[in-house]
Amino acid sequence: MEISHDQVGPDIVVVKLAGRVMMGSESEQITNLVSNRLKRSNRVIIFDLSSVTAIDSTGIGRFISSYHLIAGAKGQMRIAAAPDLLRRVFHVLRLDTVFRFYATVEDACKEE
Repeated sequence: MEISHDQVGPDIVVVKLAGRVMMGSESEQITNLVSNRLKRSNRVIIFDLSSVTAIDSTGIGRFISSYHLIAGAKGQMRIAAAPDLLRRVFHVLRLDTVFRFYATVEDACKEE
């Protein structure tokens, strides 16, 4: 799994994930990065999932943990460009009723 982030506005950061979001210490980077960005007053965190190829239950758990961290800081979590496979996983788990999904990162950035 690869992770990077880009500040796109005063309080908006895009976190780009690539590869397999699976069990292991690599996926811990997700919640660590979210916590770090919240400390820097980023209140809108957009996950760009366009390059994610697989996810397991631990990976899903990282998004749930991130959601709780962000909501606790009165922020917003947005998911952008999720491939169909990931959209189906989130739908089956009914997480598409909790997380906000956008077709593109640009759409997620425009939301107020």
